[in-house]
Amino acid sequence: MLCVEELINLDPFQQLSKEQLEWVCDRAQTVELPASEVLAHEGDPGRGLFILVKGKMNLTRRSQGVEIPIGQHEAPSFFGEIPVLTDEPVPVTIRALTDCNLYEIKAEDFRKLLHECRDFERMVFRIMERRMRGLESFIRGREKMAALGTLTAGLAHELNNPASALVRTLGEMPAAILELQRMNLVYGQRNVEEAHTQNWLRVRDQGYDAILNNRLDPVTLSDRETVLLEWLEDYGVKQAWKLAEPLAEGGVEVETLDKMMERWRNDETELREMGLHWLSLSFEVMSMIKHGLRGAERISELVQAMKSYSYLDQGVQQEVNVHQGLEDTLRLFVHKLKCGIQVQRNYDQHLPKILAYGSELNQVWTNLIDNAIDAMDGKGLLEITTHHCDRFAHIDIIDSGSGIPPEIQTRIFEPFFTTKSVGRGSGLGLETVRRIVENRHHGTLSFESQPGRTCFTIRLPSF
Repeated sequence: MLCVEELINLDPFQQLSKEQLEWVCDRAQTVELPASEVLAHEGDPGRGLFILVKGKMNLTRRSQGVEIPIGQHEAPSFFGEIPVLTDEPVPVTIRALTDCNLYEIKAEDFRKLLHECRDFERMVFRIMERRMRGLESFIRGREKMAALGTLTAGLAHELNNPASALVRTLGEMPAAILELQRMNLVYGQRNVEEAHTQNWLRVRDQGYDAILNNRLDPVTLSDRETVLLEWLEDYGVKQAWKLAEPLAEGGVEVETLDKMMERWRNDETELREMGLHWLSLSFEVMSMIKHGLRGAERISELVQAMKSYSYLDQGVQQEVNVHQGLEDTLRLFVHKLKCGIQVQRNYDQHLPKILAYGSELNQVWTNLIDNAIDAMDGKGLLEITTHHCDRFAHIDIIDSGSGIPPEIQTRIFEPFFTTKSVGRGSGLGLETVRRIVENRHHGTLSFESQPGRTCFTIRLPSF
């Protein structure tokens, strides 16, 4: 049985009278917990107040599928007040590190004590506030890391394709360039007249222009490739299909090949086909350069978006282009958007810049866009609309998802409130959005939701 001497080791209980302490001891129920046993799982309903008189308890919180230690309780101590007083599920998993002796005070008995003794109530709420701040600080840090991890994973995914293409291109180019040099040397040894050489160079340069400027549509390209393949096979070129595609990309006509190859048809050396191979390989190298450049530009674009998103090398508060921040965020979410979400932009091109904490404002776009993607389950329409009115920049982020149920709409900005499963949602995403918009930027945040359309509206002071 719990005794008064064990209770008064805890500061809040020192505020109770002897009669109240004895009343608590009479109602306390004994709980014995062996090491490694779980007292309460994260997400369980609250039970009551626990008095730990012997042993040590470990507190963990599930994040991204992993149990993260966030603290401990060591005897003598008490815990369990948060779910009782907030009427929310248990925010952490509580597990015995050693064999533990505890006493449980029922929730209604605990609340009765709070009402009867204001000093006891004041101390309990002060301790609870400190614990809530610590838990919130930990979760904010984890949430920022999780958001960074999500963006990093997306960025790595988007960087992989252009980087791989660039590596593949650079790996193939040395052999192609060496072969072109060899062909040039063999051709030069024949002392061919300048006019014929210039004709080859003209065809090559016209092909470069066609490749670099995408002058042929896919249908025309396919038709031309078929015609060229037939010509090459008739000419007797082995593996003609390897030459047909690059020659088609270069816009070469069979009439041109007839004219250029007329003098070489009866040549018994490799020069009989070498002009065709030289032209095809030249176009392949140019295509390699084009695709490699495109990959390098994509990498540069993504790196710039990440740098702009995080506002590296800039002051804490600065003039911010809202559209740029939205676009940077969308670029970093492209791996999620391209699976079935259409993005519709309705930007007011006259929207003025605002004075803001750029990296924090991008957290707002990240949270709202990520929530919208989740709400649409990867398929739907994401609309982003901006306009300027009464010295405020208005930003609407609209999704075509299932909507927010009416019964929870009044609670979505509450700290730790989430509809996501344990370990997936911290309940601080929208609370963070509101804090950044309203407290940091003196703006307003509102929303309207029904099935098929949820709209979050942010109003930020402009100048």
